[in-house]
Formats: sequence, C-alpha cells, structure tokens
Amino acid sequence: MFDWANQPYNILLLTFVFAPYFTSFVAPDPVTGQAMWGWMLAISGVLTALFAPILGAIADSSGAKRRWILLWSAMYVAGAAMLWWAVPDADQTTIILILVAFAIGMVGLEYGIVFTNALLPTLGTRENWGKISGTGWALGYIGGLISLFIMLLLLAENDSGVTLLGIAPILGLDPDLREGTRAVGPFTALWYMVFVIPFFVWVKEPARPKAAAGAVKRGLADLKATLRALPARRSLFAYLGSSMIYRDALNGIYAFGGIYAAGVLGWSIIQIGVFGILAAAVGALACWIAGKLDSRFGPKPVILAAIVLLIVVCTIIVGTDRTMVVFAPIADGSNLPDIIFYICGALIGAGGGSLQAASRTMMVRQADPARMTEGFGLYALSGKALSFVAPALIALATTLTESQRLGVTPLIGLFVIGLVLLLWVKPEGEPEFQCVSPSSP
Repeated sequence: MFDWANQPYNILLLTFVFAPYFTSFVAPDPVTGQAMWGWMLAISGVLTALFAPILGAIADSSGAKRRWILLWSAMYVAGAAMLWWAVPDADQTTIILILVAFAIGMVGLEYGIVFTNALLPTLGTRENWGKISGTGWALGYIGGLISLFIMLLLLAENDSGVTLLGIAPILGLDPDLREGTRAVGPFTALWYMVFVIPFFVWVKEPARPKAAAGAVKRGLADLKATLRALPARRSLFAYLGSSMIYRDALNGIYAFGGIYAAGVLGWSIIQIGVFGILAAAVGALACWIAGKLDSRFGPKPVILAAIVLLIVVCTIIVGTDRTMVVFAPIADGSNLPDIIFYICGALIGAGGGSLQAASRTMMVRQADPARMTEGFGLYALSGKALSFVAPALIALATTLTESQRLGVTPLIGLFVIGLVLLLWVKPEGEPEFQCVSPSSP
C-alpha cells in the first residue's frame, strides 16, 4: 500500500501531467522549461544522495524507521500540495518557488522509499522477496493508473477547456486558468494521505532492543566502516555502480517522456495522459509477471532483459518525430509517430517497472541483513550520486542541439554502461553476506 500511495508523485507529477504542463504553460517556452526541469531534478538528486546513507545508518542504529517515514511523508504532502500555485505564464519568482516545492516533495518521496524498502526482508522468506517486490510495484502501477484516470476524466483539461469526458473540470475549477490540471498537486497529496494509512497501521518494524544513547554517532561510525569495506565487496560494489547508471537513465525516461511527447509530437495533456494509462496498465501486468520470474530465476536475468528492452525503446524514440519513424522518412500528416510512441509507452511501463522491482530484490540479496536501511541508503546514494547526470546531459544536449529529440540521446549510453557493469554482479551476492530471512532457521 505504500507503493500504491506514493506512485502518483511519479506518474501524475513527474511524468504525465505536471511536468509537461510546467514546460508547456508555466515556463517561458518548452525548451527553456525542459532545461529548468532538468536542473531542478539534478539538484534534488544531489540532496538525496548526500544524506540518504547517513540517515539510513542512523535509522539502523536507532531502530526508528516509522518516525522517519512520517517526516518524509510530511515533505511529500507539502511539496505536492504547493504545486497548486503553478499558474500559467508565471513570473520568475513563482517558477522558482514551484521548482523548490517540487524538489521538497521529491526528496520526501525518495527518502520514504529508502526506509520502506529496508523493511522488505522482514515481510517474508527469501524465496518470496521477488513476488513481494513485484506485487508491490504492480499495485503501485495500478494505483497510479487509477489516479491518472481520475485526473483525466474529471480534472485535467485540454486546450478546449474540457476533460477526457468532454466536461469542464469538476468542483467549479476554472479551465482558463488551468485549475483542473493544477489540482494534480493537491490531489496527489490527498491520495497519499489516505492510502498510506494501511502501511502505518499494519506494517510493523521487527522487535529489537531499545536503542541506547549515541545512535547518531554509532550509525555514522558503522557507515564509515561500510564505505571503507565496500571496494572489497566486488559484487555489491559493481551492483551499486551498475544500478547508479541504469536507474539514472530510467529516471530520465520518466522525467522527460511526457515533456518529449508535448514538445516533439505536440501532444496535449489528455494525449499524454492516455499514454500514461497505457504505460501503467502494461507496467502493472509486467511487474506481477517479473516478480514471479524473479522468485523462480532470481532478479539478475529480469534486470538484464529489462535494460536491453529499454535500450531498444530509447533508440526508437530518438529516431521518431513528425517527419520520421526510426529514422525513416514518412508522409506528411501520418499518425504513425503517435502509434509508435504509444507502443513505446507500453514497453517503457513493462521494462521500467520490472527493472525497479527486480532491482529492489537484488539489493536485498546484496546487502548486509543487519544494516538493511544503511544498505538501501547506499542504494539511494548509488541511484542519486549521479542522478544529476541524466537530467544534466539532457539539459546540456537540448541546449547545444536546440532539439528536444536529440536531447534524450545520452540515455542510450547510460543504459549500455549499466548493462556492462552487471557482468561483475553475483546473483546471490557474496556468500558471507547472504541474507537470512526472519522466518528462516
């Protein structure tokens, strides 16, 4: 249910509704908006990378994950709710405030994921970790899908001022001021507050002795020891490096997919939303299947297959606009680019969801069971230490080429690097650190 609750930040805000709205209507122009969005994501990624391992180490030493998750939840809700003030053609001050608010919510989302992921090995046996992780991601996609349906049917307006149902936004929201689309922020905040309740009611931390004083000092000392020993753990070291690269590329797809469709293909918010529905629906099914494959064959084959699929998809996207499909010229007015992009959306949902679910399971296999939150803090660090790279490369490539299409080209290279680094990753991790589930003898 935590995955269900937090997914709208990714689907509604980061990818399919708010991001393309910001670049198309709030920023001065789409190219400038894409560059501004990229720098904002890069800065929020740096903030996550700097503190996630430290906070994870402290949480492992203090045994207070749930209280930390409450703090991250408050940041998530506050950041999302403040996006209501993203009025069309905003002045520079408002634009900066909106970007700061989004970054606050994004940091809360990322830290919350670190702390909840650390609870995964306590929820079942080693054999079931893949199913649990895959089902969680599948439920997240379903939750995101339902929330996207609600936004498109009842709130988000197109250029004619009506929703997908052909009606004005509900609750008397003014379509001329894009209030229906701007409501995505408060809607995401409310969704989280309601659906995260089952997590806090039913998911408990394992019983452990009460932490003694000095948890912060002890946690930092343990983190220092872990970092010092990291190069000797080749499999974990290689996995953190690989996931650092390929997850950055994946986040680049999520962050700029809707922006790309709006700028290159000229899609409306409604069309981008339909694209998101297709991606989420296929992604939910793919995550559920990937979870079963993960439990049977392990997470590494699932990760490899997903990366290869995403490399193919990125290549197709870079080679497609209104004048060509996969670099082949097409007739004027052809709807083939739209069809191809919808197909790519489905494949992104399948590959991205499967990759994230299997990556979470792989981290559980690689980490020290006694320092699981610290391990996922390092996982967040590996995902965020270079999280500025994909947005920055996209922003730089977009600026230099003055082309949104060519601006996403660097993602292909990042996926290839991540794929190569997986060669040094042991599917079960180092034997001396193989995790034993709580229900095992």
